[in-house]
Amino acid sequence: MAATGFLTADELNAMLPGTLPGLLGIVVDTHEPGRLTSHLDVRPELLAPNGYLHAGTVVTLADTSCGLPTRALLPEGSSGFTTIELKSNHLSTAREGRISCAATNVHAGRTTQVWDAVVRNDATGKTIALFRCTQSVLWPR
Repeated sequence: MAATGFLTADELNAMLPGTLPGLLGIVVDTHEPGRLTSHLDVRPELLAPNGYLHAGTVVTLADTSCGLPTRALLPEGSSGFTTIELKSNHLSTAREGRISCAATNVHAGRTTQVWDAVVRNDATGKTIALFRCTQSVLWPR
């Protein structure tokens, strides 16, 4: 993924069909440099066998919400980025309805970016997960 700068929420949404975020139904709601909000509607195929939202669904929403806006903060001359670390704390869950994510940049440096995200259950307002990831900035060889 090349460093292409800022993309609008509509431009980011246009990138999702045919990818894992697109298959999960992730939708970008807002994007500004250093912040992105998104959501997905919970449906049966996103649940674990126990009937609750699969943790992988939550992590994918958070990781996507942190990854997409990374592009806008890449240093001039970089060639892209990749996730090198992620951590999530799962505090609650959902079985239906909509979950939302708000991702914010904590650090945008020459070699790494650090992002935090909070995933919430829209119906209850409860925090489902706290998420942090580190992106490695890639440079041409």
